[in-house]
Amino acid sequence: MNDFINELGVIIYATLLFTPPLLFAALGSCFSEVSGVVNIGIEGMMTAGAFAGCVVAHYTGNPWIGFLCGGLAGAFFGALHATATVRLGADQTIAGTAINLLAPGVAIMMAYALFNSTDTVPLPTTAKIPLLFNGAFDTTTMWGKFLKNVFTNYATTYLVFIAVAVVWFIFYKTRFGLRMRACGEHPQACETLGINVLGTRFLCVCISGFLSGLGGACMTMATTNQFRPISIVGQGFIAIAAVIFGKFRPHGAMLGCLLFGLCTGLKVVLGSAAVSAQLISMIPYVVTVIVLILFVGKSHVPAANGKPYIKAK
Repeated sequence: MNDFINELGVIIYATLLFTPPLLFAALGSCFSEVSGVVNIGIEGMMTAGAFAGCVVAHYTGNPWIGFLCGGLAGAFFGALHATATVRLGADQTIAGTAINLLAPGVAIMMAYALFNSTDTVPLPTTAKIPLLFNGAFDTTTMWGKFLKNVFTNYATTYLVFIAVAVVWFIFYKTRFGLRMRACGEHPQACETLGINVLGTRFLCVCISGFLSGLGGACMTMATTNQFRPISIVGQGFIAIAAVIFGKFRPHGAMLGCLLFGLCTGLKVVLGSAAVSAQLISMIPYVVTVIVLILFVGKSHVPAANGKPYIKAK
């Protein structure tokens, strides 16, 4: 019984450790997709945020400034994607692919310029996102160890679940959220009502980039302690899969990210088991494929999603 409770606590801890980067990115994807713009550049925006957050935290020693700068770096690439797709009418899939190629290239180039390596310098504990409730539980007891595993986590773990509530409120309880959803469904009707469709979409893609950048920064400043070229490999696409699983709703995306976070956590927990490491590493990606097969046809995609919109003269 003690071993079961201990293992359960470790799995919950690992799930909550790996969920925030995915969930920040998934919330960002919700903004873009619901407004009518396909954004497969989430991966590149996460990479930009992962690099920028880690570097700024290294030089300033302030994790929150680094975390914010990670979001701004993602927003910059979000603005590039929005300029190409919303303002210039470029193909949204090709533009997103370009972001996924450009952002990692820029990050690696700057890493070489700053550190003479593709990796950044590991962050000290003081420059990482703070760990909450550390030492608050009596680890000499079984339940004390369990509560420590469940609640002793980085501040971004708590922040991202607050963000889910805020995004849900914006989507369904504000005028902006109503207009955003309308732009993804019937942009021509929105224009007849005086809604700036292009401006709304541009802003949503920038928000998408900002949240994705926060997710990337969360990965290198909490989950790990440095940027590496493989820090974000596949995470952006898993976040997009979570959004599809959640039917383009923030609370649904949260459930999807918890599922994928659990799979990644299991990969780490089972890493020492007598099972092939390659098979264990496949868990999150196999689950991603299964989820896409089962849910992609059942998700209600916004009617105008992925379709270029040209403002009437």
